[in-house]
Amino acid sequence: MSMLNTETPAQDHARLDQYPTLDLVSVFIDDQTRAVDAVRAAAPRIAAAVAAALPRMEAGGRLIYAGAGTSGRLGLLDSVELNPTFSWPHGRAVALLAGGAEAMFVAVEGAEDDLEQGAADLESVGVGPDDVVLLLAASGHTPYVLGALRAARAAGALTIGFSNNADAPVADGAEIGITLDTGPEVISGSTRLKAGTSQKIALNTFSSALMVRLNKVYGNLMVDFRATNAKLVRRAVRLTMYATGVGEASAQAVLEECGYHVKTAIVALIKQTTVEQAQALLASAHGSVREAIA
Repeated sequence: MSMLNTETPAQDHARLDQYPTLDLVSVFIDDQTRAVDAVRAAAPRIAAAVAAALPRMEAGGRLIYAGAGTSGRLGLLDSVELNPTFSWPHGRAVALLAGGAEAMFVAVEGAEDDLEQGAADLESVGVGPDDVVLLLAASGHTPYVLGALRAARAAGALTIGFSNNADAPVADGAEIGITLDTGPEVISGSTRLKAGTSQKIALNTFSSALMVRLNKVYGNLMVDFRATNAKLVRRAVRLTMYATGVGEASAQAVLEECGYHVKTAIVALIKQTTVEQAQALLASAHGSVREAIA
């Protein structure tokens, strides 16, 4: 039986258990650099995925992540972080994990073999043609993810498949396939290592680039968040001061008026308008600070 690349033992580390501890640690660290290389090689496919996802998000669609094991947990992590970073609505970032929510904390290994459950889970969230479904499987053969892929395609959703093996069904069967060719793992088959790292980088890159295109960023400033704790209040004040050149007191005053929404404060201060007028300018500019102040 032929072995997947991610399952093949790494020939250059056959005596791994005998390495001195510093060498052992160095090997794990050095091997992670291949994750970056793999994502860099996939950059054109990731860019294509961003471009294809954008009109669906502008039409009100959702990002739906479907995965198992490490891949599924990374998808859930990416989905959860979109709200505090970009004010992306919770209901528009849905994560499906083989084995259910408890699999985030306790491995439910057999759940990934259930093709029908993958399809059923996706259907249960009412997937539709405006949605973007991200299918995550290091092996590229995980039945749960393939079931979700089948249901997503039947519903007309945009499907983006992430795999760490070439010619894998998850990537080949998706509308846009992204292969992150990380090769054999230092510990054979343990895709929580550089395969998982590459998926984290790829998901982070995809979702962050998509949020930039959705006008969640001004310049390279994180401006579309709401300050819900003391740290974020300080961040909101600093970003507003940086973007507008005003002093701390002026930034603080306007931020208090608009519920510490940095976008609104920046437009109000630069255009010298009321908070209400700034909100109207942003609405007419589809949330773009740059267009609102032009």
